[in-house]
Amino acid sequence: MSKKNDFYNFPPATSKAWKQHIQYGLKGKDYNDSLVWDSPDHIKVKPFYSADDLDNLPLNGITPETEWKVGQYLSVTDSKSANSKALRALEKGAESIIFKLSSPDCDLQTLLKSIETEKTPVHLELGFNPESLVESLKLLSDKSSVFVHFDVIGQFTRSGNWHKSMKEDLDSWQRLNRELEGIGTISIDGGLYQNAGANRVQQLAYMLGQAHEYLHLLSTGSSGSSYPVPVFKVALNSNYFFEIAKLRALRQLWKTLAREYGVPEHCHIVAQPSKRNKTIFEYNSNLLRTTMECMAAVNGGADTVCNLPYDSLYQKENEFGERIARNQLLILKNESYLGAVSNPSDGAYYIESLTHQMAEKALSLFKELEASGGLLHALKEHTIQRKIKEQATREQERFDQGTEILVGSNGYQNPGDTMKDKLEVSPFMKFSQKKTLIEPLLGKRLSESLEKKRLQDE
Repeated sequence: MSKKNDFYNFPPATSKAWKQHIQYGLKGKDYNDSLVWDSPDHIKVKPFYSADDLDNLPLNGITPETEWKVGQYLSVTDSKSANSKALRALEKGAESIIFKLSSPDCDLQTLLKSIETEKTPVHLELGFNPESLVESLKLLSDKSSVFVHFDVIGQFTRSGNWHKSMKEDLDSWQRLNRELEGIGTISIDGGLYQNAGANRVQQLAYMLGQAHEYLHLLSTGSSGSSYPVPVFKVALNSNYFFEIAKLRALRQLWKTLAREYGVPEHCHIVAQPSKRNKTIFEYNSNLLRTTMECMAAVNGGADTVCNLPYDSLYQKENEFGERIARNQLLILKNESYLGAVSNPSDGAYYIESLTHQMAEKALSLFKELEASGGLLHALKEHTIQRKIKEQATREQERFDQGTEILVGSNGYQNPGDTMKDKLEVSPFMKFSQKKTLIEPLLGKRLSESLEKKRLQDE
């Protein structure tokens, strides 16, 4: 028995000893040139990690021990039909609903009928100035699981224009916070930056910059309202470990900013797969991509995970695609037991190192942004648009050259795959001719140009 125990008592090996063995195997090649690579986020990735990499790093407690919710996005055109759809989704396994409201002509009482908002987190995403809905929204102020998303800076960034004007929109945002005390109203759409091609460090820095603009408004305004829990909406691609680290770095960065303002350090993260790496050809590959991205969201500590239907690029909203997307999450939660383990990434050498490096670089970029005048000033000067465009161009070049592969698109194509007759909606970036105050940030998928050519050749 003692010999068996001795077999498992391996002698400790230091990082230095491992590196010496690796260097010996390289037969004279340089360790750094051969095995250490630089990611698009300018983070050095080593071939192995050990406990030595955790020295002096802030560990544990990054991710709160809360159960993640299976979320579902629903577009609202008619309050009654949207309510029926939400109730069906909840019956089929959804645990949180995000209503996307495009018009103030919405009856909130009808929309939320029979939904137990005390138990079911409900998000109201407003794509308009909500002044006409304030009285209805105030009736929800005693329900802690209701979040109101009125991201005026995100609207400005995405469209290039304010709803009315900068002053009127920001004043409306402050009034909303004053009137809706108790409801989360700070909302930052980080998916906007990701889908436009920003790298992870840029996404984190710009989300933090946007949060800082909102906190500054609350601290300097005369509203006297308390600080609501912010909601960060984040898009993830299929780089599994890096996306886990991105979500964990976001919490770390928010805590750093929150301490400066003396506000609660908790934030709510809604995670969803990116559209940037999705394809219309070999569209079933989207199922694999979204599964990987949802796993990263869970292991990164997202509070709500909303999946992207595999056919959402080219088909209208349909029950089958939404059911498959929801079932992917239910399988991860209930059959893969990703709902049974809290904080699986805490203490992992590689992920902790990535988290620290990403947070450190994003904080540095955020400080540069603030030193130059802040996020709004950088948007008006087109600095952010230029930097994201440069990053997106480099990523596009990697795709075009075949060093970044999307299966079924620029690699492993199925020559018999046709799509022209299956397109119910346009899967391509849309341009508007209207005049804008700034250059808007537009999301564009990597495979768009290639897909247009393939469609023409059918």
